[in-house]
Amino acid sequence: MSETIFLHYTKAELDRNFDQRGWIGVENALAVLARGEAASRATRARLKHRADLRYGDDPDETLDLFETSRTGAPIVVFVHGGAWRNFTKHEVSFVAEGFVPAGAHVAILNFTNLPTVRLPRMVEQVRSGIAWVYRNARELGGDPARIHLVAHSSGSHLSAMALITDWQARGLPPDVVKSASLASGVYDLDPVVLSARASYVKIDDAERAALSPIRHAARVPCPVLIAHAEGDTDEFQRQSRAFASALEGAGRLAGQLRVPGVNHFELMESLGSPTAALPRAIHAQNGFGLQECDAR
Repeated sequence: MSETIFLHYTKAELDRNFDQRGWIGVENALAVLARGEAASRATRARLKHRADLRYGDDPDETLDLFETSRTGAPIVVFVHGGAWRNFTKHEVSFVAEGFVPAGAHVAILNFTNLPTVRLPRMVEQVRSGIAWVYRNARELGGDPARIHLVAHSSGSHLSAMALITDWQARGLPPDVVKSASLASGVYDLDPVVLSARASYVKIDDAERAALSPIRHAARVPCPVLIAHAEGDTDEFQRQSRAFASALEGAGRLAGQLRVPGVNHFELMESLGSPTAALPRAIHAQNGFGLQECDAR
């Protein structure tokens, strides 16, 4: 009998739980991802947008802004997933379709993936991108007082880390982000570094603690909607429930959503449809976005 190494998981079980493609079948995953790439090309051709706006000096530090017709509109900042090592903003342009019709601009961040940079650097890039959107919101036709994070998978981890940023130390108000909607994320890195992902997620013990959002839920300053797919792996579902519980204890849980009938990749795909369950849940709060936070 194999030894358990984290909760009830053996090493093989933990590896399987951090392999979303293998969990649902590689062919299924690749088909969904291919649809997303095709949809993203169509979105870039159809929707008005500004491409490759630079928020930093690194070549990867760019974003695409998809524009609604409304001036002074809220801005959704979207942070993509991909196990911290896959994809760029180009594969997820379709997400704009879920929010531009609802009257929001959508800024889709690009950043450098592992292992080209280390995880702390990725977190810092996402923080820099959000700060740039805030500082330039009015020029972009948006409202700096209504910036909302939406993210999926490893992007939800990066976004959760962005929520606990000391914005005042960067010369910004403490409530830069008014709400977050995080789907199918990883919020505890302890099992990550015990799984096969440790081959490229190279962090020391201090970084593992500092970069695990579940340990810092009390520092989250705004309401957070936590969502996951019925077809997510057991561990991804557990992490969503655990982080939601931690946020509830901190008074920051806006709601939980378990989306039936979809897997990890299909939940991401659903963000491109304004009538799908997850976008509807995000729209339902205040017409668009979640209740604004009180900084603390």
